[in-house]
Amino acid sequence: MSKGSFPRVTRRPGGIRRPVVVAVAALVPAGLAGWLLWDAEADGGKKAPVAAASSASPGGSPSSQAPSRQPSPSDGKPSASGPSAPGSPAPGSPAPPSASPAAADDGPLPDGPLKGKVVLVDPGHNIRNSEHTTEINRSVDIGTGRKECDTTGTSTDAGYAEATFSLDVAHRIRTLLRAQGAKVVFTHDGERPYGPCVDERAAIGNQAHADAAVSVHADGSAVGNRGFHVILPASVKGGRADTSPIVGPSKDLGVRIAGHFVRSTGSAPSNYIGGGTGLDTRGDLGGLNLSTVPKVFIECGNMRDPQDAALLTDGAWRQKAAQGIADGITDFLDG
Repeated sequence: MSKGSFPRVTRRPGGIRRPVVVAVAALVPAGLAGWLLWDAEADGGKKAPVAAASSASPGGSPSSQAPSRQPSPSDGKPSASGPSAPGSPAPGSPAPPSASPAAADDGPLPDGPLKGKVVLVDPGHNIRNSEHTTEINRSVDIGTGRKECDTTGTSTDAGYAEATFSLDVAHRIRTLLRAQGAKVVFTHDGERPYGPCVDERAAIGNQAHADAAVSVHADGSAVGNRGFHVILPASVKGGRADTSPIVGPSKDLGVRIAGHFVRSTGSAPSNYIGGGTGLDTRGDLGGLNLSTVPKVFIECGNMRDPQDAALLTDGAWRQKAAQGIADGITDFLDG
């Protein structure tokens, strides 16, 4: 397998970029390449995706041993079972926690290219959500309607939970970004009994005045559905939601993360969502609808496909995934 070339964007004095096309080539078997292309425009250096292709399956390394845990019932991203309690918690259940970030890793930050930048990292779901079905099933306002507070997430067939995966990758991202001087804020760090709810996840990024935010996930689709995709906020306005200020910068963030993810992991864009682009736009996610800072979700692969699961459960691959996400964030903040 061979890696494609990745010419770097050169800059004129004053930070203006020369027009250049960057091709991001995936490492895939049998000579099949998946790629994303951008056109770097001179007016401000903004990049727009101009092509993407190939749903070729990435190669993988053997799975590491997964922790013992029964898989969640799955239709992709399952809600916990049990009666819903719209509006507010059922009588006698704990009130939802107030919006506050997880205990921050606030040690001294080194000088680096991201000094002064704030990044919100949102590890998807919570390993203990299944123990708090009443709390996570209650509905919350997502701006354009109501949706459950959170879900249990999915898992591999061997029981490796999405919540475990997302928190592990989030820790790796934090280490990489802090080494460049960025302050990294988590929505949670495994310390909470459940959640946080999707509206609180958005609020934490907003209150931190994050320069960029990413929510880390893995999908739960059918066997044979492979690859990653980045979810971008749709243009949504209604109730508490108005994404118009963040749609453009979020797309910029998303395409840069997608490109660097391909380069770092060798994974191809999803062959079942996004038409081979690795990008999907949605208006039904409270974590995006309620965000006032540039934000995207990334589904790093499909936990229900054995080949993707072998990657997602491999520590060395998770480090590559974290590197790709961190590099995409850095590219966006440095742009």
